[in-house]
Amino acid sequence: MSKVAYLGLGTMGRGMSANLATAGHEVTVWNRTPRDIAELTDMGVRWEPDLGRALAGADYVMYCLSDDRAVRDVVLAAGGVAERADSGSVVIDLSTIDPETSAEEAAAFAARGIRFLDAPVFGSKGEAAAGGLWIVAGGDRTVFDQALDVLKPISETVHYMGAGGNGARMKLVGNLAVAAQLEALGESLTLASKAGLDLRDVLGVFAVTDFRSPIFDGVGSAVLEGDYSPSFALKLMLKDALLVRTFAERLGAPVPGTEATLGTIRKAVDAGWGEENASALIKVLAAEAGTDLAPPR
Repeated sequence: MSKVAYLGLGTMGRGMSANLATAGHEVTVWNRTPRDIAELTDMGVRWEPDLGRALAGADYVMYCLSDDRAVRDVVLAAGGVAERADSGSVVIDLSTIDPETSAEEAAAFAARGIRFLDAPVFGSKGEAAAGGLWIVAGGDRTVFDQALDVLKPISETVHYMGAGGNGARMKLVGNLAVAAQLEALGESLTLASKAGLDLRDVLGVFAVTDFRSPIFDGVGSAVLEGDYSPSFALKLMLKDALLVRTFAERLGAPVPGTEATLGTIRKAVDAGWGEENASALIKVLAAEAGTDLAPPR
């Protein structure tokens, strides 16, 4: 088993570090601010408040940080991971960030001879807790094959996407599809409601036809219950949609659907729903149509 330094205990970190420990790895966790990790220490996870000591002797350094700024602060800034990780470590960034930021990380680690994978994840708090994330990784194939030792315990599937940066690129491609599905679900349910259809019957059709989707199944049922409790916050989806737009502009690829979804997300965040689940964008569409997708029974 390996010695793992896991950095960051936000939405994803607790579940990932717990599953690494359950798989038998020696896990040390670090966070920028103190956290109560009683449920993790019961699994053998060790808390280390000093970043340098957390990194010392680690076979793997893993982190899933909220955005590019957090990666710059924790990894690329003076005294950060890129300067202090042991030369023998494999560093794995599981965050959703701009591929250009990921390239900066790769260059910083390569300058010290440290092996690096960009390996962002699909899924959120529930999948992280259950060890059911979907990972897309870029980097040296030999390093990837070695790292399966720590990637498999946190995931349902792991996909090697090729050269460094391809994991970060694939994550934005996938996030475009996720945002489009949420927008489509919201528009469909709103239209069905205005047309007088029973929304549970609508979801029943969605569940068996050729456009069925786990997002339609899970989010659709929650919307009909008026449940927008966060597993992936809308404010983070806004960040991701902006990353997709920037990425696409850089490549000269039109993304008109993303532009439309961005408008809906911005309205939802401006309405004060940024801390709610990403599906809260649907409330904007329903409100503009003057309909209630979760009527009282």
